Amino acid sequence: MEKLFLVEDEPKIRQELAASLIKNGYSCILEDQFEHVAEDILAEAPDLVLLDINLPVHDGFYICREVRKVSRVPVIMVTSRDSDLDEVMSLNTGADDFISKPYNLHVLLARIAAVLKRSRGGNDQALLKYKGVCLELLKSKVSYQNQEMELTKNELEILKKLMNQKEQIVSRDELIRTLWEQAEFVEDGTLTVNINRLRRKLESIGLNGFLTTKRGQGYMIEWTNEF
Repeated sequence: MEKLFLVEDEPKIRQELAASLIKNGYSCILEDQFEHVAEDILAEAPDLVLLDINLPVHDGFYICREVRKVSRVPVIMVTSRDSDLDEVMSLNTGADDFISKPYNLHVLLARIAAVLKRSRGGNDQALLKYKGVCLELLKSKVSYQNQEMELTKNELEILKKLMNQKEQIVSRDELIRTLWEQAEFVEDGTLTVNINRLRRKLESIGLNGFLTTKRGQGYMIEWTNEF
């Protein structure tokens, strides 16, 4: 039974959500003290964290950054604000997914299941290599010429998909289906945020032009002589 850690400061919402998740086969840890949330998450070692953004003491962005310093536990950020900026900031702080209140419980359950599935991984080979670029699936890292960069789970899945289909265009729809099982609930811009963040990380270790956009078609890995 997967263990979920709920960080929600509204007691009624917290209790109702926990009851629904337990009914659907999860065990739940409820945070009701907010001074040391990151430390509590790390101590409990849950399978997934549902993290509200608007919290007393420290907001969800701060907590997610602190957790990400030492842990790759899956995090889904939750907000009551209807703002694209919240989604961008959530992904940039290392969250694996994002959902806005009021959410449909079935959509939330689908998101949780998809993130947990990605976190469990499969029987894929642990290492993908091509022309000096190394993608370590178990460590969620990409390296090139003695430089390395950690990836979020979404970034890892995108790069794995593109490297497995190197020199082929992968459509946006195919990537969305890879990342989110319930693709109809995912906004197109969410993929763009993940792609742009992954591209910046690749460029930071010298892989400029490694991930290219094919306008109107999708994305691909360009294997030029530079690599």
